[in-house]
Amino acid sequence: MVLLATCTPSQMSRSAFVEHFKDLYEHSPWVAEGVFDDGIPVELDQSEQLLAAFQMVMLGSNKDQQLALIRAHPDLAGKAAVRGELTEASTSEQAGAGIGECTSAEFARFTQLNDAYKIKFGFPFIKAVKGSDRHQILAAFETRIHNDADTEFTQALTEINKIASFRMADM
Repeated sequence: MVLLATCTPSQMSRSAFVEHFKDLYEHSPWVAEGVFDDGIPVELDQSEQLLAAFQMVMLGSNKDQQLALIRAHPDLAGKAAVRGELTEASTSEQAGAGIGECTSAEFARFTQLNDAYKIKFGFPFIKAVKGSDRHQILAAFETRIHNDADTEFTQALTEINKIASFRMADM
């Protein structure tokens, strides 16, 4: 049991809870709202149980909400990163994976794969990059672009939950 270091969820108001956890899921405060609205018993003061509640709300949402969540994520090594428009968490995650150190050829490959992936699937490639380097990310991209749409939709949600778990661990 790990208690959250930065807050006690069971003692927070709805607005404080949503403000604190709004970026756990990229540009999707509705996940935090759903967790709060389901009730915050004292058990959710433990990070594992709270994370499970977040994951259940996200996975229990309808496909349109899930698609909007997937689409809220930036391209890896994309234009938003170049322009400095990523959330603080996304900037840190991409930097930690060395994406900012891409060669011009690697950056061009990311751009090509991002474009092809979005054309094929209708949403950006999602990968929890913490603990990976840019070579591993490109390799995953090269493999996953050959998947079918349902597989990639499910994989995107899995990756998003991994991202949320990394972000919660950093809180």
